[in-house]
Amino acid sequence: MESYSYVLAEHQTIQTERLILRPITLADARDIFEYASDEDNTKFVFDTHPDIDHTRKQIAEYFVATPLGKYGITLAETGKLIGTIDLRIDTTAKSGCLGYALNKAFWGNGYMTEAGFALLDLSFNKLELERVFSVHDVCNPASGKVMQRLGMKYEGTLRKSRLAKKVLVDDAYYSILKEEYSNEK
Repeated sequence: MESYSYVLAEHQTIQTERLILRPITLADARDIFEYASDEDNTKFVFDTHPDIDHTRKQIAEYFVATPLGKYGITLAETGKLIGTIDLRIDTTAKSGCLGYALNKAFWGNGYMTEAGFALLDLSFNKLELERVFSVHDVCNPASGKVMQRLGMKYEGTLRKSRLAKKVLVDDAYYSILKEEYSNEK
């Protein structure tokens, strides 16, 4: 297998039926700020952005500095960026962690599931990973439903596993193995 970085570099843009997953740039600041400044949208994932300059700095530090495996989710029809999804790879374990955020104006349309399946396909068929997992705050069961729609199975809950907005939260872990993904296809 080629190196993980090389495969990710080859697949910086991924097209699905309704979406284009692509690298994020500073030009995306307005679309990201639209949901990153909304407390309802950021409640379980990251600190709410106070202004667009903060969003631009976050984009530069997280998405632009190390872009491989990080995607903006855009609507193919309009080009509007509606969220982000990323795959963080642990090379020694041949596993990946899937993370995501979606503008609440686009919840309930299956966009995150569609983007998630695209990254599972990349994970298992191109990167040849053995396992992909995802984590959600137990107070955010809607995120767990996305994981279930992706075929992930609940593995357990880590109590007070991370600090989020100055509070220790319990995280539910879900995963899917390569053979499970292959059997579901």
